[in-house]
Amino acid sequence: MGEPPVVTRFAPSPNGSLHLGHAYSAIIAHDLAKARSGHFLLRIEDIDGTRSRPELADEFRRDLEWLGLEWQDVPAQSTRLESYQAAANRLIEMGMLYPCTCTRKEIEALKPRRGPEGLVYPGTCKGRLLWPDRPAALRLDVEKAMQKLGELVWEDEIAGAVVADPRELGDVVLVRKDEPASYNLAATLDDAADGITLVTRGADLFSATHVHRLLQGLLDLPVPRWHHHGLLMDESGKKLAKSRNSPSLADRRVSGENGRVLAEQIRQKRFPAGISLHSA
Repeated sequence: MGEPPVVTRFAPSPNGSLHLGHAYSAIIAHDLAKARSGHFLLRIEDIDGTRSRPELADEFRRDLEWLGLEWQDVPAQSTRLESYQAAANRLIEMGMLYPCTCTRKEIEALKPRRGPEGLVYPGTCKGRLLWPDRPAALRLDVEKAMQKLGELVWEDEIAGAVVADPRELGDVVLVRKDEPASYNLAATLDDAADGITLVTRGADLFSATHVHRLLQGLLDLPVPRWHHHGLLMDESGKKLAKSRNSPSLADRRVSGENGRVLAEQIRQKRFPAGISLHSA
């Protein structure tokens, strides 16, 4: 039997319009799948509380079509809440999660070490025996999980074989106080449910993969390969971001720009003035 078909995905959150950085990521995922006779999926990650704007999902589809991409839709995250709860319950039964009531301000006041994704939680609530009487997040006891599973390895098409070391992120939140699941839990479960065999995403999420590999081990999920690509930067050297109002694909599309031409320019790494690629 031959290798199973490659399945990639593009999984944007509808909390702002797509920009060139998203186009670059979508094109990479699309082209890797097509080059290997595989499938490219679109998943809408819409559990970001009140920030999620349902109408943007259709805008995203128009943007991808404008770029000349072909895809298959899969269920949005908002339809999968039961699977997140079931996974959290399973981890609780395994003794891998603990409730945490700490606020960001309280954590900052402790002056913990800084990791690749910001301040690392110092474990203040670890070992809590009783459920708190105020809203609590659920954190993963990383040390306990690693002791259970031993050494884990994951494969990145650019970086090669990587030994998982989630300790650098600390005890991450898997269930937020006001949301059904964190990115780390939801994305890991969704990729398994959608049959993703090659996870393509920006190099800024490289460190999160250590946690995702740990969750796959705990929850007996299939282990894909990863492809962490470079990031597009603006003229100030910062990553393109919705929060800084990077020019949207929708604005370019409505203005009459040719999306297929833009897509070919992106493939050739001929970016608009002021945009550069920071390699992974």
